Amino acid sequence: MRRGEDVMVDEHLRELAARLQGPARLKSDLLTEARHGLLDAVEAYRESGVPPTEAQRRAVVEFGSPAQVLPSWQAELAVGALRGLSMRMLAIAGVGVVAGDLTWRGASWSDGPRPPAGYLLLSNSVDWIWMSTLLLAVVGLLVVRASARSPRPGLALAQRAVGTGLTGLLVLGIVTGGALFTWSLNLWDAALHWPPMIIGAVLVGGAYFSLTRAARGWLLATTR
Repeated sequence: MRRGEDVMVDEHLRELAARLQGPARLKSDLLTEARHGLLDAVEAYRESGVPPTEAQRRAVVEFGSPAQVLPSWQAELAVGALRGLSMRMLAIAGVGVVAGDLTWRGASWSDGPRPPAGYLLLSNSVDWIWMSTLLLAVVGLLVVRASARSPRPGLALAQRAVGTGLTGLLVLGIVTGGALFTWSLNLWDAALHWPPMIIGAVLVGGAYFSLTRAARGWLLATTR
């Protein structure tokens, strides 16, 4: 059953929650920890003889206003969002680097005319984008780890740089990957009926959707 002294605490936490943006689990953990601390403070004031309403007020004031609390919390959420983005990028780019050529192996058109030079350049560009994404994702995880140990201003700039780089590579990957797939269909009619090609397109589409959500979450957490 909800206690009377929870009311002001919950109102304060609702105001904080409405202004925070970041990974849901981390955000929930921060608010839960804050609630426990606030209720402990309320209880301590009440045990010292302070009336319930005043105990709530003092605990909330002592905890800090949104302007005082939000910057550090939002920075923590931004780091968490970068961690999630980097981990997804690492996993998906790793698969892309390893399995990128599997779509074409055994294709009925593999022994046909050599593709145009522009097509080969675009294909190689997709491979390089995956590789760059893989390496930058590793850098992102290292920056996140360093930030957890010692939050310095320089690391905050590094977080933004890595997150911006990963987001840019994602956009570039979507554009070049879509162009390569479309060009492939124009070059070889059989490509549309080649199972590895179809499966690869579905999996890559799902991967890009997942990465886009992660990148959007990082952007919102960083620009909040």
